[in-house]
Amino acid sequence: MSTTRRALLGALTALPAIYSRGWADDATSPAQVFRKEADPITAADQVLNVMEFERLARKALPPAHFGYIATGADDDLTVARNHDAFSHYEIRVRRFNDVSQLDTTTTVFGAKWSSPLYLSAVSSQRAFHTDGEIGSARAAKSRSLQMMLSTGTSASLEEVRDARGGPIWQQLYPTNDWKVATAVVRRAENAGCPAIALTVDLPGARNNETLTRALRVDNRPCTGCHIDNSHDMWRRGPMFKGLDVSKVDTLAPAGITPKYLDQLRAIVKGRLIIKGVMEGADAALAVEHGADAVVISNHGGRNEETLRATVDCLPDVVAAVRGRVPVFIDGGIRRGTDIFKALALGATGVGIGRPQVWGLAAFGQSGVEAVIDILNRELTMIMRQAGTPTIASITSAQVLRSGA
Repeated sequence: MSTTRRALLGALTALPAIYSRGWADDATSPAQVFRKEADPITAADQVLNVMEFERLARKALPPAHFGYIATGADDDLTVARNHDAFSHYEIRVRRFNDVSQLDTTTTVFGAKWSSPLYLSAVSSQRAFHTDGEIGSARAAKSRSLQMMLSTGTSASLEEVRDARGGPIWQQLYPTNDWKVATAVVRRAENAGCPAIALTVDLPGARNNETLTRALRVDNRPCTGCHIDNSHDMWRRGPMFKGLDVSKVDTLAPAGITPKYLDQLRAIVKGRLIIKGVMEGADAALAVEHGADAVVISNHGGRNEETLRATVDCLPDVVAAVRGRVPVFIDGGIRRGTDIFKALALGATGVGIGRPQVWGLAAFGQSGVEAVIDILNRELTMIMRQAGTPTIASITSAQVLRSGA
Protein backbone atom coordinates (compact mmCIF):
# COMPACT_ATOMS: atom_id res chain seq x y z
CA MET A 1 0.00 0.00 0.00
CA SER A 2 2.91 2.36 0.72
CA THR A 3 4.19 2.01 -2.86
CA THR A 4 0.74 2.76 -4.26
CA ARG A 5 0.34 5.78 -2.05
CA ARG A 6 3.77 7.20 -2.90
CA ALA A 7 2.94 6.84 -6.58
CA LEU A 8 -0.35 8.64 -6.08
CA LEU A 9 1.23 11.53 -4.21
CA GLY A 10 4.08 11.84 -6.68
CA ALA A 11 1.85 11.76 -9.75
CA LEU A 12 -0.45 14.62 -8.76
CA THR A 13 0.70 18.15 -9.50
CA ALA A 14 -2.06 19.65 -7.39
CA LEU A 15 -3.19 18.62 -3.94
CA PRO A 16 -3.18 14.84 -3.44
CA ALA A 17 -6.36 12.96 -2.64
CA ILE A 18 -6.34 10.84 0.49
CA TYR A 19 -6.30 7.10 -0.17
CA SER A 20 -9.63 5.45 0.44
CA ARG A 21 -10.97 1.94 0.32
CA GLY A 22 -14.43 3.59 0.33
CA TRP A 23 -14.44 4.50 -3.39
CA ALA A 24 -12.27 3.68 -6.36
CA ASP A 25 -10.14 6.07 -8.41
CA ASP A 26 -9.93 3.65 -11.34
CA ALA A 27 -11.83 5.29 -14.21
CA THR A 28 -12.76 1.86 -15.62
CA SER A 29 -14.52 0.73 -12.45
CA PRO A 30 -18.34 0.58 -12.40
CA ALA A 31 -18.39 2.96 -9.45
CA GLN A 32 -16.60 5.67 -11.44
CA VAL A 33 -18.65 5.09 -14.57
CA PHE A 34 -21.92 5.64 -12.74
CA ARG A 35 -20.49 8.55 -10.76
CA LYS A 36 -19.58 10.36 -13.98
CA GLU A 37 -22.98 9.67 -15.52
CA ALA A 38 -24.94 10.80 -12.47
CA ASP A 39 -26.23 14.33 -12.05
CA PRO A 40 -24.03 16.67 -9.97
CA ILE A 41 -24.65 16.52 -6.24
CA THR A 42 -26.39 19.70 -5.12
CA ALA A 43 -27.69 18.75 -1.66
CA ALA A 44 -26.31 16.85 1.30
CA ASP A 45 -29.07 14.24 1.25
CA GLN A 46 -27.97 13.13 -2.24
CA VAL A 47 -24.60 11.89 -0.97
CA LEU A 48 -24.39 8.11 -0.66
CA ASN A 49 -21.40 7.63 1.63
CA VAL A 50 -18.95 9.52 3.79
CA MET A 51 -16.04 9.35 1.34
CA GLU A 52 -18.08 11.19 -1.30
CA PHE A 53 -18.04 14.17 1.05
CA GLU A 54 -14.23 14.17 0.88
CA ARG A 55 -14.41 14.73 -2.87
CA LEU A 56 -17.02 17.49 -2.46
CA ALA A 57 -14.93 19.20 0.23
CA ARG A 58 -11.87 19.11 -2.02
CA LYS A 59 -13.85 20.92 -4.72
CA ALA A 60 -15.34 23.45 -2.29
CA LEU A 61 -12.18 24.50 -0.48
CA PRO A 62 -9.10 26.47 -1.53
CA PRO A 63 -5.96 24.29 -1.66
CA ALA A 64 -4.40 25.44 1.61
CA HIS A 65 -7.59 24.91 3.60
CA PHE A 66 -8.20 21.46 2.17
CA GLY A 67 -4.52 20.68 2.68
CA TYR A 68 -4.83 21.58 6.35
CA ILE A 69 -7.53 19.00 6.99
CA ALA A 70 -6.14 16.39 4.58
CA THR A 71 -2.53 16.38 5.67
CA GLY A 72 -0.80 13.64 7.57
CA ALA A 73 2.85 13.45 8.54
CA ASP A 74 5.62 12.65 6.04
CA ASP A 75 4.02 10.36 3.42
CA ASP A 76 0.58 10.32 5.09
CA LEU A 77 0.86 6.58 5.75
CA THR A 78 -0.68 6.76 9.23
CA VAL A 79 -3.71 8.55 7.77
CA ALA A 80 -4.20 5.69 5.32
CA ARG A 81 -3.49 2.99 7.91
CA ASN A 82 -6.11 4.32 10.32
CA HIS A 83 -8.75 3.78 7.67
CA ASP A 84 -7.44 0.67 5.97
CA ALA A 85 -6.95 -1.27 9.22
CA PHE A 86 -10.70 -1.65 9.71
CA SER A 87 -10.80 -3.86 6.59
CA HIS A 88 -8.55 -6.36 8.40
CA TYR A 89 -11.37 -7.19 10.81
CA GLU A 90 -14.21 -9.46 9.69
CA ILE A 91 -17.70 -9.37 11.16
CA ARG A 92 -19.26 -12.58 12.38
CA VAL A 93 -23.04 -12.78 12.15
CA ARG A 94 -25.73 -14.70 13.99
CA ARG A 95 -28.94 -15.51 12.13
CA PHE A 96 -31.43 -16.52 14.81
CA ASN A 97 -31.65 -13.44 17.02
CA ASP A 98 -34.65 -11.11 17.13
CA VAL A 99 -33.61 -7.85 15.45
CA SER A 100 -37.09 -6.51 14.80
CA GLN A 101 -36.37 -3.66 17.24
CA LEU A 102 -32.97 -1.95 17.19
CA ASP A 103 -31.63 0.30 19.94
CA THR A 104 -28.48 2.35 19.25
CA THR A 105 -28.54 4.22 22.56
CA THR A 106 -25.71 3.91 25.02
CA THR A 107 -24.80 5.47 28.37
CA VAL A 108 -21.63 7.52 28.85
CA PHE A 109 -20.75 9.14 32.19
CA GLY A 110 -24.34 8.56 33.29
CA ALA A 111 -25.80 10.37 30.27
CA LYS A 112 -27.86 8.64 27.61
CA TRP A 113 -26.48 9.01 24.07
CA SER A 114 -28.66 8.39 21.01
CA SER A 115 -25.67 6.75 19.33
CA PRO A 116 -22.09 5.83 20.27
CA LEU A 117 -20.94 8.41 17.69
CA TYR A 118 -19.63 11.84 18.71
CA LEU A 119 -18.03 14.83 16.98
CA SER A 120 -14.34 14.97 17.80
CA ALA A 121 -12.30 18.15 18.15
CA VAL A 122 -11.28 19.88 14.92
CA SER A 123 -9.81 23.37 15.06
CA SER A 124 -10.42 26.43 12.88
CA GLN A 125 -13.68 25.21 11.36
CA ARG A 126 -14.49 28.59 9.83
CA ALA A 127 -11.64 27.85 7.44
CA PHE A 128 -13.96 25.23 5.93
CA HIS A 129 -17.34 26.98 6.04
CA THR A 130 -18.69 30.27 7.34
CA ASP A 131 -20.89 28.32 9.78
CA GLY A 132 -17.75 26.90 11.39
CA GLU A 133 -18.16 25.26 14.78
CA ILE A 134 -21.64 26.77 15.08
CA GLY A 135 -22.80 24.64 12.15
CA SER A 136 -21.25 21.51 13.64
CA ALA A 137 -22.81 22.27 17.03
CA ARG A 138 -26.25 22.74 15.51
CA ALA A 139 -25.84 19.43 13.71
CA ALA A 140 -24.86 17.78 16.99
CA LYS A 141 -27.97 19.27 18.59
CA SER A 142 -30.34 18.14 15.85
CA ARG A 143 -28.92 14.62 15.99
CA SER A 144 -28.48 14.50 19.79
CA LEU A 145 -24.75 13.88 19.59
CA GLN A 146 -22.00 14.81 22.01
CA MET A 147 -19.42 17.31 20.75
CA MET A 148 -15.81 17.88 21.73
CA LEU A 149 -14.67 21.44 20.99
CA SER A 150 -11.09 22.19 20.00
CA THR A 151 -8.99 24.72 21.92
CA GLY A 152 -8.38 26.15 18.45
CA THR A 153 -12.05 26.86 17.84
CA SER A 154 -12.80 29.79 15.56
CA ALA A 155 -16.06 30.52 17.39
CA SER A 156 -16.33 31.26 21.08
CA LEU A 157 -16.98 28.43 23.50
CA GLU A 158 -20.14 30.13 24.69
CA GLU A 159 -21.49 30.48 21.14
CA VAL A 160 -20.82 26.82 20.42
CA ARG A 161 -22.36 25.71 23.71
CA ASP A 162 -25.51 27.69 22.98
CA ALA A 163 -25.71 26.32 19.42
CA ARG A 164 -25.30 22.79 20.77
CA GLY A 165 -28.07 23.47 23.30
CA GLY A 166 -26.30 21.52 26.01
CA PRO A 167 -22.94 20.79 27.62
CA ILE A 168 -19.97 20.13 25.35
CA TRP A 169 -16.59 18.61 26.09
CA GLN A 170 -13.58 20.92 25.87
CA GLN A 171 -10.39 19.61 24.29
CA LEU A 172 -7.27 21.11 25.88
CA TYR A 173 -4.00 22.21 24.35
CA PRO A 174 -2.38 23.34 27.60
CA THR A 175 0.47 25.32 25.97
CA ASN A 176 3.82 25.57 27.73
CA ASP A 177 2.46 28.15 30.21
CA TRP A 178 0.70 26.59 33.20
CA LYS A 179 -1.14 29.85 33.95
CA VAL A 180 -2.66 29.81 30.48
CA ALA A 181 -3.63 26.14 30.83
CA THR A 182 -5.35 26.88 34.13
CA ALA A 183 -7.20 29.84 32.63
CA VAL A 184 -8.48 27.78 29.68
CA VAL A 185 -9.71 25.05 32.04
CA ARG A 186 -11.49 27.62 34.20
CA ARG A 187 -13.08 29.25 31.15
CA ALA A 188 -14.38 25.89 29.96
CA GLU A 189 -15.74 24.89 33.36
CA ASN A 190 -17.37 28.30 33.85
CA ALA A 191 -19.14 27.72 30.53
CA GLY A 192 -20.54 24.45 31.86
CA CYS A 193 -18.20 21.94 30.19
CA PRO A 194 -18.44 18.68 32.16
CA ALA A 195 -15.23 17.22 30.72
CA ILE A 196 -11.75 18.42 29.80
CA ALA A 197 -9.90 16.32 27.19
CA LEU A 198 -6.15 16.82 27.44
CA THR A 199 -4.37 16.10 24.14
CA VAL A 200 -1.06 14.34 24.82
CA ASP A 201 0.07 13.49 21.29
CA LEU A 202 1.62 16.83 20.33
CA PRO A 203 5.01 17.04 22.08
CA GLY A 204 6.86 18.87 19.30
CA ALA A 205 7.13 19.83 15.64
CA ARG A 206 5.59 17.74 12.88
CA ASN A 207 6.34 17.30 9.18
CA ASN A 208 3.10 17.98 7.25
CA GLU A 209 4.32 17.68 3.65
CA THR A 210 0.86 17.51 2.09
CA LEU A 211 -0.05 20.82 3.73
CA THR A 212 3.21 22.36 2.53
CA ARG A 213 2.46 21.28 -1.04
CA ALA A 214 -1.03 22.74 -0.73
CA LEU A 215 0.33 26.06 0.46
CA ARG A 216 2.60 26.22 -2.58
CA VAL A 217 -0.28 25.92 -5.04
CA ASP A 218 -2.55 28.34 -3.17
CA ASN A 219 -1.85 31.84 -4.46
CA ARG A 220 -4.04 33.67 -1.94
CA PRO A 221 -2.24 35.92 0.58
CA CYS A 222 -2.31 34.28 4.02
CA THR A 223 -2.54 37.71 5.65
CA GLY A 224 -6.13 37.89 4.43
CA CYS A 225 -7.07 35.47 7.22
CA HIS A 226 -4.02 35.41 9.48
CA ILE A 227 -3.06 38.72 11.06
CA ASP A 228 0.69 39.34 10.65
CA ASN A 229 0.73 35.95 8.90
CA SER A 230 0.50 34.24 12.30
CA HIS A 231 -0.93 30.72 12.38
CA ASP A 232 -0.48 30.38 16.15
CA MET A 233 -3.91 29.72 17.64
CA TRP A 234 -2.98 31.28 20.97
CA ARG A 235 -2.51 34.63 19.19
CA ARG A 236 -5.92 34.63 17.51
CA GLY A 237 -8.23 31.98 18.99
CA PRO A 238 -11.29 32.94 21.07
CA MET A 239 -10.27 30.51 23.84
CA PHE A 240 -7.22 32.69 24.54
CA LYS A 241 -8.97 36.05 24.35
CA GLY A 242 -7.99 38.28 27.25
CA LEU A 243 -5.22 35.94 28.44
CA ASP A 244 -1.57 36.86 28.74
CA VAL A 245 0.06 34.60 26.13
CA SER A 246 3.39 36.41 26.04
CA LYS A 247 5.21 33.34 27.39
CA VAL A 248 3.49 30.83 25.08
CA ASP A 249 5.53 29.43 22.22
CA THR A 250 3.99 25.98 21.75
CA LEU A 251 0.61 24.26 22.12
CA ALA A 252 1.83 21.63 24.57
CA PRO A 253 4.82 21.22 26.88
CA ALA A 254 7.33 18.53 25.99
CA GLY A 255 7.07 17.17 29.52
CA ILE A 256 3.57 15.80 30.00
CA THR A 257 4.60 13.36 32.70
CA PRO A 258 2.62 11.55 35.43
CA LYS A 259 3.41 14.52 37.64
CA TYR A 260 1.83 16.84 35.06
CA LEU A 261 -1.29 14.63 34.98
CA ASP A 262 -1.51 14.89 38.77
CA GLN A 263 -1.18 18.66 38.54
CA LEU A 264 -3.96 18.90 35.96
CA ARG A 265 -6.18 16.44 37.84
CA ALA A 266 -5.95 18.72 40.87
CA ILE A 267 -7.49 21.69 39.03
CA VAL A 268 -10.07 19.93 36.82
CA LYS A 269 -13.34 19.76 38.73
CA GLY A 270 -15.23 17.60 36.26
CA ARG A 271 -14.21 14.64 34.13
CA LEU A 272 -10.63 14.42 32.91
CA ILE A 273 -10.17 12.66 29.57
CA ILE A 274 -6.73 11.84 28.18
CA LYS A 275 -6.72 12.02 24.38
CA GLY A 276 -3.91 10.58 22.28
CA VAL A 277 -3.18 7.27 24.01
CA MET A 278 -1.90 4.45 21.76
CA GLU A 279 -0.48 1.93 24.24
CA GLY A 280 -2.04 -0.08 27.05
CA ALA A 281 0.73 0.92 29.46
CA ASP A 282 0.00 4.61 28.90
CA ALA A 283 -3.73 4.03 29.29
CA ALA A 284 -3.19 2.28 32.62
CA LEU A 285 -0.86 5.07 33.77
CA ALA A 286 -3.44 7.70 32.82
CA VAL A 287 -6.12 5.93 34.86
CA GLU A 288 -3.78 5.59 37.84
CA HIS A 289 -3.24 9.34 37.73
CA GLY A 290 -6.87 10.31 37.71
CA ALA A 291 -8.15 9.98 34.15
CA ASP A 292 -11.88 9.36 33.89
CA ALA A 293 -11.55 8.13 30.29
CA VAL A 294 -8.98 7.70 27.54
CA VAL A 295 -9.21 8.35 23.81
CA ILE A 296 -7.19 6.14 21.50
CA SER A 297 -6.00 8.65 18.91
CA ASN A 298 -2.96 9.47 16.81
CA HIS A 299 -4.30 12.89 15.84
CA GLY A 300 -5.65 11.51 12.59
CA GLY A 301 -2.12 10.60 11.51
CA ARG A 302 -1.12 14.28 11.46
CA ASN A 303 1.76 14.17 13.94
CA GLU A 304 3.75 10.97 13.55
CA GLU A 305 4.37 8.59 10.68
CA THR A 306 4.07 4.77 10.41
CA LEU A 307 2.17 4.44 13.67
CA ARG A 308 -0.18 1.57 14.34
CA ALA A 309 -3.76 2.20 13.33
CA THR A 310 -5.94 3.28 16.24
CA VAL A 311 -8.29 0.32 15.86
CA ASP A 312 -5.35 -2.08 16.20
CA CYS A 313 -4.55 -0.49 19.58
CA LEU A 314 -8.05 -1.03 20.98
CA PRO A 315 -7.68 -4.56 22.43
CA ASP A 316 -4.45 -3.65 24.25
CA VAL A 317 -5.87 -0.45 25.74
CA VAL A 318 -9.19 -2.02 26.71
CA ALA A 319 -7.36 -4.82 28.49
CA ALA A 320 -5.11 -2.36 30.30
CA VAL A 321 -7.89 -0.19 31.74
CA ARG A 322 -9.80 -3.29 32.92
CA GLY A 323 -13.21 -1.68 32.70
CA ARG A 324 -12.33 1.11 35.12
CA VAL A 325 -13.01 3.91 32.63
CA PRO A 326 -14.60 4.31 29.19
CA VAL A 327 -12.36 3.94 26.15
CA PHE A 328 -13.07 6.16 23.15
CA ILE A 329 -11.46 6.03 19.72
CA ASP A 330 -11.06 8.26 16.70
CA GLY A 331 -9.16 7.96 13.43
CA GLY A 332 -10.22 6.34 10.17
CA ILE A 333 -13.96 6.01 10.82
CA ARG A 334 -15.64 6.09 7.40
CA ARG A 335 -18.40 3.45 7.59
CA GLY A 336 -20.99 2.21 10.02
CA THR A 337 -19.19 -1.13 9.92
CA ASP A 338 -16.10 0.68 11.26
CA ILE A 339 -18.12 1.88 14.24
CA PHE A 340 -19.47 -1.64 14.78
CA LYS A 341 -15.97 -3.13 14.76
CA ALA A 342 -14.67 -0.53 17.19
CA LEU A 343 -17.53 -1.24 19.58
CA ALA A 344 -16.96 -4.99 19.28
CA LEU A 345 -13.31 -4.48 20.20
CA GLY A 346 -14.29 -2.62 23.36
CA ALA A 347 -14.78 1.04 22.50
CA THR A 348 -17.44 2.96 24.42
CA GLY A 349 -17.76 5.74 21.86
CA VAL A 350 -16.40 6.58 18.42
CA GLY A 351 -15.34 10.06 17.31
CA ILE A 352 -15.18 11.54 13.81
CA GLY A 353 -12.95 14.42 12.74
CA ARG A 354 -12.30 14.66 9.00
CA PRO A 355 -15.77 13.35 7.97
CA GLN A 356 -17.37 16.05 10.11
CA VAL A 357 -15.36 18.74 8.31
CA TRP A 358 -15.91 17.26 4.84
CA GLY A 359 -19.65 17.53 5.41
CA LEU A 360 -19.28 21.04 6.82
CA ALA A 361 -17.17 22.21 3.88
CA ALA A 362 -19.60 20.81 1.33
CA PHE A 363 -22.93 21.96 2.76
CA GLY A 364 -22.52 23.52 6.20
CA GLN A 365 -24.76 22.23 8.99
CA SER A 366 -26.77 19.98 6.67
CA GLY A 367 -23.56 18.34 5.48
CA VAL A 368 -22.52 17.44 9.03
CA GLU A 369 -26.02 16.11 9.69
CA ALA A 370 -25.84 13.99 6.54
CA VAL A 371 -22.50 12.50 7.59
CA ILE A 372 -23.97 11.60 10.98
CA ASP A 373 -27.09 10.14 9.38
CA ILE A 374 -25.11 8.01 6.93
CA LEU A 375 -22.90 6.54 9.64
CA ASN A 376 -25.80 5.87 12.00
CA ARG A 377 -27.86 4.35 9.20
CA GLU A 378 -25.01 2.06 8.20
CA LEU A 379 -24.49 1.13 11.85
CA THR A 380 -28.12 0.03 12.22
CA MET A 381 -27.87 -1.98 9.01
CA ILE A 382 -24.88 -3.98 10.19
CA MET A 383 -26.36 -4.39 13.66
CA ARG A 384 -29.40 -6.04 12.14
CA GLN A 385 -27.34 -8.18 9.76
CA ALA A 386 -25.04 -9.29 12.56
CA GLY A 387 -27.91 -10.19 14.86
CA THR A 388 -27.09 -7.56 17.49
CA PRO A 389 -30.22 -5.57 18.43
CA THR A 390 -28.51 -3.33 21.02
CA ILE A 391 -25.13 -1.68 21.48
CA ALA A 392 -24.54 -3.85 24.55
CA SER A 393 -25.03 -6.98 22.45
CA ILE A 394 -22.06 -6.05 20.24
CA THR A 395 -19.15 -7.97 21.74
CA SER A 396 -15.77 -9.36 20.74
CA ALA A 397 -17.55 -12.49 19.54
CA GLN A 398 -18.75 -10.43 16.56
CA VAL A 399 -15.30 -9.68 15.08
CA LEU A 400 -12.40 -11.76 13.87
CA ARG A 401 -8.97 -10.51 12.78
CA SER A 402 -8.28 -11.58 9.20
CA GLY A 403 -6.18 -14.71 9.17
CA ALA A 404 -6.80 -15.44 12.85
